[in-house]
Amino acid sequence: MQSIWLPVLSVFSRVLLAFSPAFLVPLAWAWFHDTNHHVVTWALGFAAAVLSGWGLWLMTRHHRRELLPRDGFLLVNLVWVVLPAYAAAPLYYTVPDLSLSKAYFEAMSALTATGATAILGLDQLPVSINVWRCFLQLVGGLGIMLLVVAILPLLGLGGMQLYRAETPGPMKDTKFTPRIAETARGLWGVYAVFSVACMLSYRWAGMGWADAFMHMCTTMGLGGFSPYDASLGQFDSERIEWVSTVFMTMAGISFLRYFVMLRRRSLRPITGDREIRTYLAVLAASIVLVTLLLLANRVYADFPTALRMAAFHVVSLATTTGYASADYAQWPVFAPVLMMFLGCFASCAGSTGGGIKMVRMVLLVKQARRELVRIIHPRVVNPVTLAGGVVPPQVMNAVLGYMLIYGAATVGLTMLLLLTGLDIVTAFSAVIATVNNIGPGLGLVGPDSNFGVLNDGQIWVLSFAMLLGRLELLTVLVLFTGPFWRK
Repeated sequence: MQSIWLPVLSVFSRVLLAFSPAFLVPLAWAWFHDTNHHVVTWALGFAAAVLSGWGLWLMTRHHRRELLPRDGFLLVNLVWVVLPAYAAAPLYYTVPDLSLSKAYFEAMSALTATGATAILGLDQLPVSINVWRCFLQLVGGLGIMLLVVAILPLLGLGGMQLYRAETPGPMKDTKFTPRIAETARGLWGVYAVFSVACMLSYRWAGMGWADAFMHMCTTMGLGGFSPYDASLGQFDSERIEWVSTVFMTMAGISFLRYFVMLRRRSLRPITGDREIRTYLAVLAASIVLVTLLLLANRVYADFPTALRMAAFHVVSLATTTGYASADYAQWPVFAPVLMMFLGCFASCAGSTGGGIKMVRMVLLVKQARRELVRIIHPRVVNPVTLAGGVVPPQVMNAVLGYMLIYGAATVGLTMLLLLTGLDIVTAFSAVIATVNNIGPGLGLVGPDSNFGVLNDGQIWVLSFAMLLGRLELLTVLVLFTGPFWRK
């Protein structure tokens, strides 16, 4: 057992040291903007992360070696369980009446880019606290492990095992550059360019610099946190909502494709991708459908308003962002249920969105069509294809196995919440919202409320659900199998 953990802890110490400068961001905001300075809180958070990382490195520095696949799974789980604890500490000590359980839930929600909040009175919080919540979503959106993958080769450690464990989607072995570290740096470069463009666009649309920065973090991370209880409804601005809609749509597309597009200087990697075309078509069709539904039920009297509200909320929930500018739970029931359903699968693999990813849904539909053809023509050769190539059987088996576990986890977690006394709408929608990293649910955790109404036991169940969703279930559940721990 010691031989398993020590090399993993050695790398984790570097992860913790790499994460520690994140505390300096809210520290700077506290220094310049907070009326009641929380500089000491953020300085202590930074010091705790640095000292812990440094001490762990001193104890394990002689146990460095190339990571094995099992090490990668252990490390990724360790990172996503422990880092939220460090991130939660400042929230616990600065947010009034916030329990330790809900502080951890908030930090887990931020780092997994879920956007399910348990804090009321966001408008009254110091700027630095809201900056921290939102900045964590920027870091967690693309995956903090990708940043580490870019750094590890400089330390003499390979990163492919981490990339395989962290990268969302079934096509994990695809490399777009000869070295995985180069790919990771390229992804963060694209992410940075989009983030700057998003912040400047929010500023142009009428936000102040602080609001533009925070909403940029949660838009590009597709997390949906806001420094206001009313979310983007606080601004009541058509221009801001359209800017948000555009950048949420862009962030729902694979950043790997953007990277390849820039390297090849061609739009073909975007326009020729089946997953992206399906993603955009599903969004467009859903927006049209919800717009007509809102008009037919006289929720909004004019077409431009209905279109704007439909586009904003469909894209927000489908991409698992979770922004709201109206209480969509009061719309005809078909609309919020459709939008929650879209959040389960609509975003693309390689994006910052959650859910099972559109590519899996495309493969499942193709597999279903293939089985229907085989019923009529048993001898026909009709393989599942994607991007002009035949999908290997092991990929299809992995997709089908993933979907089976996804369904079982959703049902199991829902039953567990029902056992605690929650009603079926709240329990099921809360699980869907957290496993798919969507954010708000329905019922007691709908857009006009938040997860703060739940008790600590329910909060821990949903914290685990967010971890499962962020690491796509199998990465977490493999740790609970006997063969994983056998030599």
